[in-house]
Amino acid sequence: MEAPLTPPSTIPPSTTDEPNNDDDTALLVKHYLNLEPDLTALYSQWSGADPNFRKKAPTFTGVRILRQDAWEALIGFICSSNNNIIRISQMVDKLCLHYGPLVGHLDGAPYHDFPLPSALTGKNVEAHLRELGFGYRAKYIHRTALMVANERFPGWLESLRNSESPILGMEASPAGEMTSEGRDAYRIAHEALLQLQGVGPKVADCVCLMGLGWGEAVPVDTHVWQIAQRDYKFGKGKHSSLTKTTYDAVANHFRKLWGKEAGWAHSVLFTADLKAFSERLATKVEIKEEAFDNATGLPSVVVEAAIRRITVKREHEDDKPIIKLEEVVTTTGERVKRRRRG
Repeated sequence: MEAPLTPPSTIPPSTTDEPNNDDDTALLVKHYLNLEPDLTALYSQWSGADPNFRKKAPTFTGVRILRQDAWEALIGFICSSNNNIIRISQMVDKLCLHYGPLVGHLDGAPYHDFPLPSALTGKNVEAHLRELGFGYRAKYIHRTALMVANERFPGWLESLRNSESPILGMEASPAGEMTSEGRDAYRIAHEALLQLQGVGPKVADCVCLMGLGWGEAVPVDTHVWQIAQRDYKFGKGKHSSLTKTTYDAVANHFRKLWGKEAGWAHSVLFTADLKAFSERLATKVEIKEEAFDNATGLPSVVVEAAIRRITVKREHEDDKPIIKLEEVVTTTGERVKRRRRG
């Protein structure tokens, strides 16, 4: 069964005919944030093909798939293995600071670009990264850098890119026929990435989706697997656990539903599934009006208004984030008294 057609992404126009002194910052930002595609049309298509998406996702807008640099995406997702966002960001900062070329200074602070593969091939890189707190990922980063820099031909990583989603300034070209397994060139890119150190199916799909422009790449992690079990009748028979076969079956199912931008639709549904948690963080106010004491300005009978604020505390244990919730209830009278004391 072939996947449904998806409205084609709009490719930014070439800048080769523009004057050299033109500021292309807006064009770069628009390209990087992937602002060209018509999200209204995409949401309509995804909702029409999938009742579950139509029920849960259309009101949850604003999710974008970035057009990241392929090498930066590759190393960033290797760093993400069994990790949390704060530590991943710290690792990327350390890579830039210790191995990336200096871009400049702002308010006295140095800013470095992301290091090239060749910068991470030195014999002491792995040991140094371990000292910097990268753990077992240090070996993966060093070995992958060696493979990309020394064991692959120049431009190898970019050769895996979706030709329909080229880098800024390049012309798009057809990338082949779409099927539920994805286009042939996507499958080739996915398998090629699996040969690198520290790259499994999920990381490979993340790099394909966010670094190489393959919109049909669907990363399946434990959370997506839970969604597949709950909403799409997976988790039984031969797909009772998340094996490689089941991983492919889940991704293929989503590609059949959502088409060439299945990875984007999957990300919207993934994020919308977290909305129940975000709603628990929302402020709830319930007010019953009462008479006020003219002398004090305070309610003669304490106003029945409670504002519940849930504070999220993130702690870390063995590289896994732990979220704790604390509920604080403050009455209107208490808040007014605090203001008057202040």
